[in-house]
Amino acid sequence: MSPSANEIDDEAALWAVRIDARGAEAEQDPELKAWLAGDPRRAGALLRAQAAISFLDRGRALAGSTPLQTPSSNRRALIAAGGVLAALAGGGLWRLRPQRLDTGLGEIRRVPLADGSMVAINTSSTLEIDLKPKAREISLKQGEAWFQVAKDPERPFVVAAGPVRVRAVGTAFSVRRREQDASGVDIMVTEGVVEAWVEGVDAPRHRLSAGGRLVLASTTATPVVESASDIERSLAWRNGEIALDGESLEEAARLFNRYNSRPIVIEDPDLAKERFVGLFQTNTPESFASAVAATLGAEVRVDERAIRISRARAS
Repeated sequence: MSPSANEIDDEAALWAVRIDARGAEAEQDPELKAWLAGDPRRAGALLRAQAAISFLDRGRALAGSTPLQTPSSNRRALIAAGGVLAALAGGGLWRLRPQRLDTGLGEIRRVPLADGSMVAINTSSTLEIDLKPKAREISLKQGEAWFQVAKDPERPFVVAAGPVRVRAVGTAFSVRRREQDASGVDIMVTEGVVEAWVEGVDAPRHRLSAGGRLVLASTTATPVVESASDIERSLAWRNGEIALDGESLEEAARLFNRYNSRPIVIEDPDLAKERFVGLFQTNTPESFASAVAATLGAEVRVDERAIRISRARAS
């Protein structure tokens, strides 16, 4: 007989407390992995429980007090019984200020939200998160983020990126503010359906389902025809990777330069047009340069300021 949702939440609360106390060591526990594999509902329950702990500690920090150091049993009871909200309300902390999340150059973060959603934040990005009783409002100030949204039809989940709005109930999608077009927003859907529009523009709203991609600006909407695998490849950054499948070296260099302070420079215009395939870590531009040298017979010169790739000189 399958466990009830309440039983799963209780078990998740216990695991969340263990992970909170033991850190990365608990996350590698074979017993935890077996528990997660036993029911598809458990991963979401664990994320919600971890978010609840973060929510408690953050609330007390905003109030100027130290994070809760309650015994594990009491801490687990607060989470599992819904006492998180009661505790915050009793302490006058329920009306929290919007949460700001930033990433530096080359940094990628995964952050559980208090509503059970999860956000993955790409390099050099800034978000503001405001979880209200009747709405969940996210403002993407710069960069890119991928959202896995917990279902809650009574609280719409809306991401604002400049004038563009993306609304979901329970789905997964990414939003990116494009560097080359300050008003352009790139939207990719990996699960479910989202609705996108430009605030203040009298035009029909766009519905995107899983595998859909749209570049939306104040005056134009450009659908991008891609397969689901292409979208997953575009989102390889969530795992700290860059997946190339025929991009030019010029485009590949631009991707690596989003994550690294020492840029890749393709010095030969014809070489910059060459296509390349491979899977690389975002923080290892040198390995990409070495692969280009080995595959295309290029020459690589590395100094403090740049990684320079050019055609090999004739001997």
